[in-house]
Amino acid sequence: MARGRRRRRRGSGTGECTQSQSNEKVRCSNHSATHTLILFHDGKLSEHWAEASENRPKTRLIQELGNQNIVQIACGDQHAMALSRGGELFTWGWNTHGQLGVGSQTRFTHKPQLVERLKGIPLAQIAAGGAHSTTISLSGAVYSWGKNSFGQLGLGDTKDRDCPTYVGALEHWKTVFISCGADHTAVLSKEGLVCTFGAGGSGQLGHNSTRNELLPRVVSELWGARVSNIACGRQSTLVYVLSLDKFYFCGSDDDGQLEGDRKPNQLIPVPINSPLNSGKSCQKKNASKKGIKIIAGVNQSFARCKENKNSYLDGIATLEDKEVDAWISNSKCCESIKKSIRLIFSSEACINGSFLDKRDKHFKTSKEVSGVDMSEVKRFYKKISKKQTIYQEVQNVIRNLLPSLSSSPVSPENFRVYLILPFLLQEKDGNSFLSLILLAQAIMKLQPEGLQTLECLWSNLETSFFKELVFLYQRVSQYILCKFVMEFITMKPGRLFRLDPAETGPLEILHILYQVNSRTGFRVHESNFYVPQVREIINFCACYNTVTVLYKLSKYPCIFDRENKIHVYTTECRALTNISAIPLIHTSEPWKFCVRRQCLLQDIRKNLKSASKQDFRKILEVSFEGEMGVDEGGVSQELFRIAASTLCQPSTGTFCHFPSGLVWFPRQASNCEDEDTFLLIGTLCGMALFNHCTVPFPFPRVLYKKLLDLAPTLEDLEDLLPTVGRSLGRILNEESDSLDLDFTIMEGEDSTDVVELKENGANIPVTKDNRKEYVDLYVNYMFNKSVQKPFEDFMQGFLRGCPARNWKIFFPEELQVLLQGHTTFDWHLLEKNVMYRGYEKLDRTIRNFWTVFHRLPEEKKKMFLAFLTGSDRITGYGPECFRFCIADPRAENPDELSPRANTCHLILFLPRYSSKKILKEKLLYAIEHNEGFGLA
Repeated sequence: MARGRRRRRRGSGTGECTQSQSNEKVRCSNHSATHTLILFHDGKLSEHWAEASENRPKTRLIQELGNQNIVQIACGDQHAMALSRGGELFTWGWNTHGQLGVGSQTRFTHKPQLVERLKGIPLAQIAAGGAHSTTISLSGAVYSWGKNSFGQLGLGDTKDRDCPTYVGALEHWKTVFISCGADHTAVLSKEGLVCTFGAGGSGQLGHNSTRNELLPRVVSELWGARVSNIACGRQSTLVYVLSLDKFYFCGSDDDGQLEGDRKPNQLIPVPINSPLNSGKSCQKKNASKKGIKIIAGVNQSFARCKENKNSYLDGIATLEDKEVDAWISNSKCCESIKKSIRLIFSSEACINGSFLDKRDKHFKTSKEVSGVDMSEVKRFYKKISKKQTIYQEVQNVIRNLLPSLSSSPVSPENFRVYLILPFLLQEKDGNSFLSLILLAQAIMKLQPEGLQTLECLWSNLETSFFKELVFLYQRVSQYILCKFVMEFITMKPGRLFRLDPAETGPLEILHILYQVNSRTGFRVHESNFYVPQVREIINFCACYNTVTVLYKLSKYPCIFDRENKIHVYTTECRALTNISAIPLIHTSEPWKFCVRRQCLLQDIRKNLKSASKQDFRKILEVSFEGEMGVDEGGVSQELFRIAASTLCQPSTGTFCHFPSGLVWFPRQASNCEDEDTFLLIGTLCGMALFNHCTVPFPFPRVLYKKLLDLAPTLEDLEDLLPTVGRSLGRILNEESDSLDLDFTIMEGEDSTDVVELKENGANIPVTKDNRKEYVDLYVNYMFNKSVQKPFEDFMQGFLRGCPARNWKIFFPEELQVLLQGHTTFDWHLLEKNVMYRGYEKLDRTIRNFWTVFHRLPEEKKKMFLAFLTGSDRITGYGPECFRFCIADPRAENPDELSPRANTCHLILFLPRYSSKKILKEKLLYAIEHNEGFGLA
């Protein structure tokens, strides 16, 4: 509390609240006047009871709050509340019903206890009932706790609460004031509506009955009156309507506290004469011009004229433009300015209460709406960044706050701090980076539900702010990894084998932001997430043949561009196969895999059956029985191509084939000739990936999503079954309530088999309310439930065939290209990557060859690719990575240089001085007959 007499503090409670004429103290009493709090001008708080007891003295100075700046106080029958300017709420006294809000372990305490559950929520007002307590946040959220025998907490039941509980029934009601009676509560909205709930036995709720109300209910008799102020007596409610300059009363008037003859129980609000103001009347001629503070007590009800409506409520500290301008204009960052900065930026609640959207949007604060005006945050940053002394002080205070941020927030209002602070830490210096690292650590400590709320708020940020948030965490991730590399280079080579947990926080945040970005339609290009420094780490890991750090970094695939992902994966594969990158030397024997063309699948099974776990870590070396050739990748590619083509034949019955040209697992795996078929297919796919080959099974992209443990969607079903997918999409958009469907699906060749999507699904109609559930269950059945066994076999085989684990770094579409190859080609890039032996790039024969090649139809070009590699697709490592060689047969003996195999001529021997016509003839003949040309 500010010292001296220039500020006035008013109490807020259920009973009498008065201020001395000299402005030296504020008094707050309960209804029976047995308990009184006095807040002095010097900030000290004293407590007075009508009688002393064993647990408490009659009068005492509350020394425990001596260093707190108290702005509001409230008294219950036997408990007290105090709100500090720093946003902390303290309670003490009896806790028989949980009215202290600190749990049920404590029955009584004379020492003020911090209400931890409200930490970080910017409170606007506090109020105490007989044995219950309430608060309002700056955005109108109401919290209640304590005794609830009559429903006075507004939670829909009569169960006591020992911790603050959000009153969901008042969500977005724009509550601006609250008052408590002995066992009832009244709230006032910004629009002037009044809700009451709790005990109604004396008519104090104003609903023309004596019934208790468990949920907030609007007082209909006051509808349209635009109430200005409310106050609850012990069993009564008093309101004031400024526009009419009238007071209305309902409830019990047993003590005769109002002028005129009134019934003991007034069931609806009725106008009354102006109440007495402690013996001094408030002149009506001024009442319409000035705010009115009304207090309803057990012995008296009175009104007090004030200059501003509700001015008797002092609030927590929040940023004000004038105050900030004063900071900037001051030549030095004096102690008073530092004190103001510390007051606000050392408090979650004060930060969360600042920068509220002035257009009343903050009253709609929820998991989707933050209530923060982000442009105001940016404007504040621009102001203070111009004055480094102020900015550094703000930074220092924020950095000290970060480790204490709550890991279990209870309200969406708590999460504003995570939106605001990053935009105040934008300086490109070590201090800002350190603060962002600490903030990232605090975010990662959030409970799953809290993190989900923050992700939702991130997803609803304007694109410009979301992009800037990505940039901040991408920049600090760069800083961390650059520092990591420098430490390794200079003096800490052991750093290559570890990455401190503290350093992964920003990477975690960046990864989560990427996931949010993908769910919201990729508003920010994925290149904004790349961290270039990872390439140096990859190179070091390749040099030292270790993948320890890469395993950790691979958890954050968004930081890698496609090329770096490939390098990460190939580095791991080399480490597993004991191949040194520099120089590239094999240090282990290859896995010799001999097969016969005419018995290919049987021989593959035989080889796999006898294989050890270690064999799958070796480089695959395939040979076809009776055929010459050294496998440098091409023969292996031929094996996978033929195996995939054979298994995909409709006659085998292995897969379900669709008009889209795609294949999918059968719903009955027993249709397959061998029970281990999908184990075999999965193993082949894993082996192909590990050996950098393609295996052209025409799977839909959903397979790769399932491999990466991502949930299939309706779009995936439309990819496989366009007609069914579009039909389900129409169901989601159907306006009619009657959809003539139930929770079943017809399947089988004749569509006669009925499968229930949920228990008793045949008797559950699909309606407008449950249609999304129906579509979700349909998708889940098609891609998960119906193919569970064959996919599990496939996954088991895949993990066996590919001992590397960093394939998970790829996104589904990238993994699909890796295994199935590119279907679109840049033929000029292919030309650019060719190597020559015995030729120069500008030799006439070479120029003639490429002239002829580029004039070929697309289909013939793909046939040429199949002639070279055994597949009409370029390996998933990209056209830029694909290489082949054109050699002069006169300069080198082809048979000695590369024994001829029936597949994969990665060295093309081109006769010198060939004309364009001859080259075209030989080229077409070679690709159509799968024979090399230019050879005898």
